[in-house]
Amino acid sequence: MTTSNLDAVFLAQRTPLLRTLLRIVKNPSVAEDLVQETYLRVATTLRDRRVDHLEPFLFQTGRNLALDHLRHTRMKLRTLLDDVPEDVIEAVPAATPSTEDGLYASQLLERLGASLAKLTERQQRIFILSRLHGCGQAEIAEKLDVSQSTVQKELRLIMAICVETLSRLDPA
Repeated sequence: MTTSNLDAVFLAQRTPLLRTLLRIVKNPSVAEDLVQETYLRVATTLRDRRVDHLEPFLFQTGRNLALDHLRHTRMKLRTLLDDVPEDVIEAVPAATPSTEDGLYASQLLERLGASLAKLTERQQRIFILSRLHGCGQAEIAEKLDVSQSTVQKELRLIMAICVETLSRLDPA
């Protein structure tokens, strides 16, 4: 199995792999990191030995990395909590946002909402499918019966609008 075969399988299975890992770790950012780590681990393995069934190997490697991550996180939490007396833990104040943070967040949401409301119906559907439902560009293109290039261009435009809205709220 060559690296180009891995690239083809990885690109075809990236979204299902991401969803699988997300179900395990329940954190989109960690799942994304684990997808990348999975690719690197499988690529390294392919340099050392032959893998006949690449797709199942890719998913198994990803699941193993996700489970290792969960074990490491649990161990870390157990270690941290076991070393600290309970009264000290209870004395730590809860993290609450400041009034300024709350005001900024509400202004940001209000302006983003207003900006996104100006999008066409198709752009809104692309945004919702991509950012809220976690669909990949190919899946969105298929659902909306448009090309992947169209989805990519629309997402780029939508993200530019969001960045512009953010920059108008916070010029720093």
